[in-house]
Amino acid sequence: MKIVILLGPPGSGKGTQAKTIQEAHNIVQLSTGEMLRAEVAAQSVAGLRAKVIIEAGRFVSDDLIIAMVGKRIEAKDCSRGFILDGFPRTLQQTIALDDMLKSRNLAVSCVIEIVVDHHSMIKRIVGRYACTACNAGYHNEFQKPLKVGVCDICGGNSFFKRADDNEETVKARLVDYRVQTEPIIGYYEKLGVLKKVNGMCSIKTVTDLINEIIELKNGV
Repeated sequence: MKIVILLGPPGSGKGTQAKTIQEAHNIVQLSTGEMLRAEVAAQSVAGLRAKVIIEAGRFVSDDLIIAMVGKRIEAKDCSRGFILDGFPRTLQQTIALDDMLKSRNLAVSCVIEIVVDHHSMIKRIVGRYACTACNAGYHNEFQKPLKVGVCDICGGNSFFKRADDNEETVKARLVDYRVQTEPIIGYYEKLGVLKKVNGMCSIKTVTDLINEIIELKNGV
């Protein structure tokens, strides 16, 4: 079973790469946010507990999230493996995830950190915007629409920019990411499963590098 964890700061392309890995290796991309919403919608025991916590304005506990992940990976579509994108976020979650996997005789195959230059990343995030109608992504420097003011995909002429895609907020998010993930990176380095790829390369190059790592780790 392939168990892959993707790490990388906001805007590093984790989501894009996770989708590509999912298709290339026939494994499932798991989102703790989606799991949480599904449990709440299903009104399961875990979902009802989570709903009370969320409505009270508090964070869902690590124990509850790990339990949801444990339940989710027992589903048939996870039999070949899965990708975790954006989780774990803390060392405590990392250790809890590891313990849960060990209880099922499983272990993380590889942890891939997408490494980016922070100055370039700020420029990349601050300049991005999207089509209001179809959500197609653009950038005011690197990926402009073919015709000014017109979406290449749907022909729409209305665009939006995320409120938090400003320099001050992005800098704060990058600092938070580094503070949170440094212990996680150290943990997985000691286990010998951490690999790093240059996230400043083209999307295809990053994809190729990630695929090589996954195939090597799984003896493909």
